[in-house]
Amino acid sequence: MSDTLTNEQRHHCMSQIRSKNTKPEVLVRKELFRRGYRYRINVSKLPGKPDIVLPKYKTVIFVNGCFWHGHEGCKHFVLPKSNVEYWQAKIRSNQRRDKNAIIMLQQIGWNVITIWECNLTVPLFLETIDKIETAITLQSHNKRQTFVEA
Repeated sequence: MSDTLTNEQRHHCMSQIRSKNTKPEVLVRKELFRRGYRYRINVSKLPGKPDIVLPKYKTVIFVNGCFWHGHEGCKHFVLPKSNVEYWQAKIRSNQRRDKNAIIMLQQIGWNVITIWECNLTVPLFLETIDKIETAITLQSHNKRQTFVEA
């Protein structure tokens, strides 16, 4: 199946995709701030440039888009029907980069929480934030990676 958009339309669509300050990130940040957590965003000195950094808790949070990070079993992760090889390679590359960043962060003593975009929908949002809050407090005692699934 060929692309239904012209090259110019596709270019415009792709140029609108953000790498930081995405809607899911902003939602999580606002709720964490409302609950009294203070953080830094996109700290470039840390591996993977985490979306949210909570220095007081030595914890970082990655807010992953289900499509871009290949969330297995998620209805939001569907490979495009055109240029399949490119998208498979792109998503695998993103997953490898994510995994390496997590390993490096843990090696230097940071706790890592990963949140999937699909867990930030209206019926799951507050439950997901509660799980993040629990993970932040628990991780200050033992270091491990946490995927927040509602």
